[in-house]
Amino acid sequence: MKNRFWLIALLVFAWACSGEKTTETVVPEVVTKPYPAFNADSAYAFVQKQVDFGPRVPGTKGHADTKAWMISKLESYGWTVQTQDFQAKTYDGLTWNLTNVIASYNPQATKRILLAAHWDTRRIADKDTERIKEPIDGANDGASGVGVVMEIARVIASQELKPEVGIDIIFFDGEDDGEPENASVTNNSQVWWCHGSQYWSKNKHVPNYSAFYGILVDLVGGKNARFYREGYSRKYASGIVSKVWGNAAQLGHSGTFIQQDSPEILDDHVFVNEWAGIPMIDIIEFSPEFGFGHYHHTHQDNLDLIDPRTLKAVGETVIYTVYQE
Repeated sequence: MKNRFWLIALLVFAWACSGEKTTETVVPEVVTKPYPAFNADSAYAFVQKQVDFGPRVPGTKGHADTKAWMISKLESYGWTVQTQDFQAKTYDGLTWNLTNVIASYNPQATKRILLAAHWDTRRIADKDTERIKEPIDGANDGASGVGVVMEIARVIASQELKPEVGIDIIFFDGEDDGEPENASVTNNSQVWWCHGSQYWSKNKHVPNYSAFYGILVDLVGGKNARFYREGYSRKYASGIVSKVWGNAAQLGHSGTFIQQDSPEILDDHVFVNEWAGIPMIDIIEFSPEFGFGHYHHTHQDNLDLIDPRTLKAVGETVIYTVYQE
């Protein structure tokens, strides 16, 4: 009985081994479409050019010169450019003449990606301790976003490698003129920030315009900047947040694009999401622990703050994302 038992056991074991199959986990290969390089030095030069014009406060020479420069540059790159002029009331009763600058690549394409930044600067330094009533340079708060998007426009124009989708750029005006930080009395009858996106979201440059998704860039050039997953972006476009932050990690920028949530921030993307119905995320420097950087709405927001490495991390991530569509 003993020998017969072991014989049966041996036969069963041999049969099991002969029928054993090795299962391997098949990991789908990530196919990366080719994409052109983002030139951080060129983006930095675009930031410097805007700062050299002076503060871009509506109604000033710096504002007018910057608008003319943006239009001329975009047209020189072969983009279809149009302007959207409108008026807006400020929190203190002024009437401002404002302009959204809009440029399009491959306007016939039905699938479109919207890239945006604001190009105006704050007329007061309300978080500073000196020269509070003087306008700020806005090297990061305004110029950095325009610099990144302008470089993307230049790259697309100058490279044989083109994206397969249509792209629209909007430089929103009048974003940065909300009530002062220390205002004793506030007027809550309307939102005094983001005039350009409020106007465009109700008066699109093309009737029934839509886009697959949008990316807003704001405060994207500061030294050691970290970008967290902003609240409204997660609420309205969580899939795009995951896509962009994942792309950043794949490109080696996970130390800049942090996989951590930050609070909701009122910015141009809010109105694009809520009023225009286009899912748009906001790449913006805002720490969940410390909030905006020390420079925010102060005179420290100057060219010394700008780091080409931060511009590269953002610009490369955005252009890579566009070219994967």
